[in-house]
Parts: sequence; C-alpha cells; structure tokens
Amino acid sequence: MILQKSIQEVIESAKVEDVVGDFVSLRNRGVNMLGLCPFHNEKTPSFTVSPQKNIYKCFGCGEAGNPISFVMAHEGLSFPEAIRYLAKKYSIELEETGNREEHQKERQLIDSLYIVNEFALTYYQNQLMNTDLGKSIGLSYFKERGFREDTIEKFGLGYAPGGGDFFTKAALKKKYNTDFLKKVGLSNQYGKDFFRGRVMFPIKNLSGKVVGFGGRILGNNKKTAKYMNTPETEIYNKSKVLYGIYYAKKSIRQNDECILVEGYTDVISLNQSGIENVVSSSGTSLTIGQIQLIKRYTPNVKILYDGDAAGIKAATRGLDLVLEQGLNVKVVQLPTGEDPDSYIQSVGTTKFKEYLEESAQDFILFKTNLILKETANDPIKKANLIKDIVGSIARIPDPIKRSVYIRECSSLMDIGEQVLINETNKIVHGLVTKDKMNRNAPSANAPIGQKRPNQNFDKSPFPGLEQAPFPGTEHGGEGTTGAEQKLKTTLNDEFQEKDMVRLLLEVGHEELEDGQTVAQTVLADMGDLLTSFDNKLYGKFVNLYHHLLNIQETHPTQEDFKNHEDAEIQKLAINILAIQEEYGYSKNWVERYEKPLESRVVIKVFYKNDMLYAMNRFKFKKVIGLNKQNQERLKDIPRENFEEMMRILKVQKKLVELKKKLGDLLNTVVLQ
Repeated sequence: MILQKSIQEVIESAKVEDVVGDFVSLRNRGVNMLGLCPFHNEKTPSFTVSPQKNIYKCFGCGEAGNPISFVMAHEGLSFPEAIRYLAKKYSIELEETGNREEHQKERQLIDSLYIVNEFALTYYQNQLMNTDLGKSIGLSYFKERGFREDTIEKFGLGYAPGGGDFFTKAALKKKYNTDFLKKVGLSNQYGKDFFRGRVMFPIKNLSGKVVGFGGRILGNNKKTAKYMNTPETEIYNKSKVLYGIYYAKKSIRQNDECILVEGYTDVISLNQSGIENVVSSSGTSLTIGQIQLIKRYTPNVKILYDGDAAGIKAATRGLDLVLEQGLNVKVVQLPTGEDPDSYIQSVGTTKFKEYLEESAQDFILFKTNLILKETANDPIKKANLIKDIVGSIARIPDPIKRSVYIRECSSLMDIGEQVLINETNKIVHGLVTKDKMNRNAPSANAPIGQKRPNQNFDKSPFPGLEQAPFPGTEHGGEGTTGAEQKLKTTLNDEFQEKDMVRLLLEVGHEELEDGQTVAQTVLADMGDLLTSFDNKLYGKFVNLYHHLLNIQETHPTQEDFKNHEDAEIQKLAINILAIQEEYGYSKNWVERYEKPLESRVVIKVFYKNDMLYAMNRFKFKKVIGLNKQNQERLKDIPRENFEEMMRILKVQKKLVELKKKLGDLLNTVVLQ
C-alpha cells in the first residue's frame, strides 16, 4: 500500500496543465487553457483547464476532475496505478507499507513479464513480415482476410512458427529468463513453445501493454483447438480483459456506445473500416469484469454476432449479467451466413453502419421476437420461454425500465400485464433474498456464526432491486403515511441545498466584520437543518465540512475536497469550482461601489449579502416543506384526537409566521 505522504507528494506535484497537455492540445484563454475534450467528440473546444485551481472541466459532456482523476479516466487506471504513473512522470519515489524489498521484487516481476511479452510481440511480427514461412502462411492469411499492412502493424499481428522450441530458443539466446517465459505462458513446463504454427493476435490492456496472446491455427486439424489464448498469469486475467479495448476506449466515449463482437478478426476488420468503438470477449462468455470494463466508458452496448443459429445463441448467452449491471443492450442480427468481418467487406462501411442503425433491437424485445418464432402453436414451450424472458427482465436494476419492458412484452406475447408483473416481482424478491443470504453466509473455513471477512455488505450485485419493481406496488416505511411518502418525492430543495455547498466551498474561510467566518455563521445558523437535506450528497458534504471544521484548527480548504478520497465529494467540489471558470463577476459591482472588484470592501459586501440571501432562501424552502407536511398530517389525524390537532395547529401558526418573516427578508410575496 502506498503511504499517504507519498500520495500527498504526488497530489502536490502533479500540474493539471502538464498531465492533460500530454494528451490534449491546449491553448491559453485568459488565466485558463482550452482544448478539444478527449472524452467526447466535439468540433468547438469546451474542455477548460484551470492551472490556478488544478482542475479540468468539460462544459460539453460534464467530465471534470483533477490530474489524478484525468489519468484514471483517460487511461483506464485504478487510483494506485494513476499515482504510480504520475510518480514516474514527476520522478517521485513512492514509499509503501510492508516489506520494501518484497514490493520491489513484485514490481520487478510484473515489469519483467511485460518486457518478455514485448519481446514476443517483436519476434512474432518479425516472423510474419521477414521470413519465407511467415509470409507464405501467416501474411497471406491476413491479406486474404483483407487486412492492410498498416492494420497488421497497428494491431501487432504476427506468426508463431511450427516446431517445438523456435521461440523459446530465440528468447534464451537474448538472455531472457526461463522462469519468466513460463510465468508469462509463452513456454510450457517442458521448455517448449506454447504457440506453434499459429497466426498471433497480441492482447493489450487499457494502457497498451501486451498482457497475453491469442493464436489461431491454420488448416483443418480437428484434433487441435482452432484458437488458443495465453493461460492465466500475474498480468493476464481473461475475465477482466477485452480484445481491442486499448484501440476502442476513446471512440467508445465519443460515440457513447460499445459494439461487442465475437472474434479478433471482427474487431480488426471493423476498426480498419473506421468503426473503432468495437471490442471482443475473445470467444468466451461475458464476465462481470468485462462488463464493468465497458461500463467505465459507456452504459450502451450493441451486440453484433453471426447471423446463424450459433451466433444468436452466443448473443443471448450470459446477457443477464449485462442487464444486472444496468447497461442498455441492443442486438444486431446479421444476415444468415455472415459475420461482422465478412459482411462489412461485402457491403462497405456506409451500408454496414446503416444496417446497424436500422436492425438494432433492444435485447429484451429481440429475445421476445425470437421466442415468438420458436414457439408457434406450442403453448407449453411458450410458457417456459416466457419465464426465461421474465427472468431476464427481473435482473434489470431500474424499476421503471422493468415496467416498460413488461408492458411491451405483454403486448407482443398477448399475455396479461399483471401476470407478468406478479411473476417478475417473485423473481426480484428471490434474487434479493438469495443475495442477502450469500452476503451474510459464513465462508467454508469460518467458524459457525461468523460472516465472511473483508466483504463490503453494502454492495449488491443487484443494485436497485430493493426498490418496488413497479409503480403501485411500493409502500412507505413503518410509521410513514402515504401523504408523507408522496411529499418526500415531490418536494425538491436541491438548488438551495447545492447553494449552501457552493457557499461553504467558495468562501467558507472568509472572515466577516464580527470576526466569525462565513462557514461558522452558516453552520451555526443551520442548527437542526444539518440533518434535513433532501439530496444525500449535498447533506454529506455539509456535514463533512462541519466535522472537519470541528476537528481541525483551520478551515477545510478547497484542496481537501478536490482531492478527497470519496469520489462523489471530489466530483461535486470540482464541478462547483469549475462553474466559476464559465461565469465571472458582473461589472455592475464595479459601477455600484465605484471600486475595482479586487477591493476587499466590495468582496466583503459580496460575501455577506451572498451568505445572507443563500441562508434565508435555504430556510425559506425548508419552512415551506415543513408547512406542507403539517398540512398533510392534519388531514390524517382523526377528528376525535383533538389534542394532537391543536398541537400541530400551533406549530403551523409558527411556521406561517416564520415563512412570512423570511419572505420579507427575501422580498418574496408569501401567499396564505
């Protein structure tokens, strides 16, 4: 684990303009810098970098962050990986807990495995392009598939010669370690080549490092597997890798869609034709790790598999996992006998893209239509397959989406909507119950009654299923009336709550005439309202600020929140601070006070007036909400409960008086 002081040194050293400038062409615009956003496709620059605040913000797509979050988002790295990346850039030596020598050895091992893979990449490429056997067998195969030489070079395609140990001997001659060759899966336990007589497809991770290889045999030897992949190693976990993701990640973000195909050649062929937002699961069923990798860049997935029965079966296999993760899935069924590679070469890029748009079906509706074709005049088979569809719908986290799908399926299959709702609710309940049991079950080696260690019990693989699946089936918690439940969803104080966050973040440390700071005045004035935020994130921020103010001798700084370990808090702070880059102070302040904006007199008046208005508007909205809640409570009180009714009426009178008083301060007309 990297020590906190090392992390802090990286945070303090990393300059946003340097880090972003490595990937984006920036030009000066006043005190800030401007460029084309790397996270979405735009022609007019809206990506703003603030060296003064050490943050970036795109006013087109909304992406915002600090140098570390930029590296994480752009390169697809984890937090520790991003810290190491920046430490290397700024020549910072990281200190880590645990045995220093062990950490260094582990790091050296990983680096060595990458180096061995890079040698293999070069070796296989050289065999393909510069040997008679490679040219006649491997290169001719790729050219028959229609791959240009620039495409072959881009994807690092190669050829592994047949025989027993050509590659292994070449590696040992270059002084590569035998153990590393075995650890990386290029040589087997007997010192022979793992890949023999195959065309080679290097598999790269998000940062472009070769983690493994896929090899395709040429010929019709039925005793040998058509495709072989590198076995699992310290750097290659096939369940967390997608072929082509390194080349596709930018395009996926820009198009806000990921096209998922079955094989290596499909990815390469589409990429060569200009369709770059495409990846492959490399012939294996989709895993949660692969789905989450896609989800980093987009929630929209388009599955594009062969048009035959096997392709359709592959398209529907394992897709419940995708639905569970909350992704929007569409399926494109290619004409019979075609695969993505053959079809795009047959019709060309333009018509291929048109076909994708016209033929894409929502996954659930695709599955429904498929069932209707397969179960004509067979009610038993139809009933079983309807249950299969309902099982898929039940895994969708969003209850509104589930409701829409149920309505569509009811119409298509001519079956009662309520029947489908009831069946879906049963499955949802079963999934939630099973999930709770799994998360609380003891491990095989744990003593009886002991839960599994080191588990995050707040994270469910079925996020959102705890909600009522469909409108009309929800109910309030214990002691909650229907009226209060309705009010909870209709009253919205988000703007006023966010304004309190903005006030604390921007000017909380500023001192007023009475010696108190803006933050001290605001938090003291809030009192019990600290716990009454409707927006949980804004409430979390304000209470965090209050906590830090109590335990620290000084006020929390903007840096405390811009670099906070909580990603939600960090993003909220950066987004609020970035708004200042788009809007400046009005010149009316200069005209009104006849002094420049830098004058402390003007600034202090601005702080005070801004604070008073924000505080009063916040309280005004809260009083309106309490007023409405009281009115609803009055409706629910039985007439014979006279004492409770009088108590609430007294509270109501005070609320009305407070509302009028706040209205006067805000110059707001209060309607009785």
